[in-house]
Amino acid sequence: MKPGKPQLIWGAAIAAVALIAGFFFFRSTLDGKSKVTYREYRPVIGAIRQMISTTATIKPQNRLEIKSPVGGRIDKILVKEGDFVRKGQVLALVSSTERAALLDAATLKGQGEIDYWNKVYNQTALISPINGQVIVSSLNPGQTVTTSDPVLVLSDRLIVRADVDETDIGNVKTGQKAVISLDAYPGIRVEGVVDHIYYESTLVSNVNIYRVDIVPVKVPEVFRSGMSANIDIIVNEKENVLTLPVAAVKGQNGRSFVLMRAAAPDSVRRVPVRLGLQDESNVEIESGLLASDVVVVRDKAFVLPKDNNGGSNPFLPSPPRDKQKRGQ
Repeated sequence: MKPGKPQLIWGAAIAAVALIAGFFFFRSTLDGKSKVTYREYRPVIGAIRQMISTTATIKPQNRLEIKSPVGGRIDKILVKEGDFVRKGQVLALVSSTERAALLDAATLKGQGEIDYWNKVYNQTALISPINGQVIVSSLNPGQTVTTSDPVLVLSDRLIVRADVDETDIGNVKTGQKAVISLDAYPGIRVEGVVDHIYYESTLVSNVNIYRVDIVPVKVPEVFRSGMSANIDIIVNEKENVLTLPVAAVKGQNGRSFVLMRAAAPDSVRRVPVRLGLQDESNVEIESGLLASDVVVVRDKAFVLPKDNNGGSNPFLPSPPRDKQKRGQ
């Protein structure tokens, strides 16, 4: 026998064994059946909300810059960021450029000269025109300012300005409730009310966006102008209604139905239902079901066939057989 011929024979034998094993494996796979099982869902009586979710930013409803009517030097700032102020309250004192120059010159002549000019040449008072909160105070006493420089910035109240897509804006109405959550404080949820819907749209990424102002019922201390927020505007809500997971409801030809077990084993029947409000996970069942009903959903699972002694894989161990009588 030529060198290498035994290796060829062994290779052919291994290939034949693999081919036979594959044949029996695929035959058993094709003989497998899809066993139908069912998942059960039970209707629940509860609340359901139809909402519009979007992003938003914390902003002052009215942002008011307090500027000096005269150019000069800041003598005193009587408030700090975060303070709440009243209408008519003095916020800062400014010396005009001329007064500041006279006081600087009087310093060389003594305290009496300083007292004289303080008496005859009054400072300019910056007065709050509204009730609000100081949200910006970046200048310090001694700094010079012009009539165009804001000394302080006030806000009457902080609101949430949401961006609503034009496809959803038709469902938004003033007076609707909303839930506000902050990116910086995800554990805090604040109730709000839709206060104003802007009439002019803004184009953002080729999509028309409408601004919607939402006023918090109570402004938390952690609110800061410019913070990012998420908004859920409650378009409609119902209490004490029958609800079912969306996955349990099927539709065909514009009609909705659910599956319930029939009298025959492993069989189901269709039950038409009328739907109401729907949220991300549940849907309201207006008619067709009772709270005591059980809805099922088909869940097909593939199983391998059982061995009925109608053929077996020759490469797997055979089950023990009963001993046959001798002499047959």
